Amino acid sequence: MPSSVVAAITYFPETSVLRVVFVSGNVYDYKKVPETEYLNMKSARSKGKYLNERIKRNYSFEQVK
Repeated sequence: MPSSVVAAITYFPETSVLRVVFVSGNVYDYKKVPETEYLNMKSARSKGKYLNERIKRNYSFEQVK
């Protein structure tokens, strides 16, 4: 299901970084995210809801320029 907030997600297993590209064009890297979280978000019905409830409040992040 397409998201109205999240345009794309990518996971980098070698660094445990979850990259989220927002529809707005902003890109954020979430650090030390277990691969299971990525897989759960990938299969979630609402990517935005999963991001807000499970990722944003539990993992540090930085905006990618």
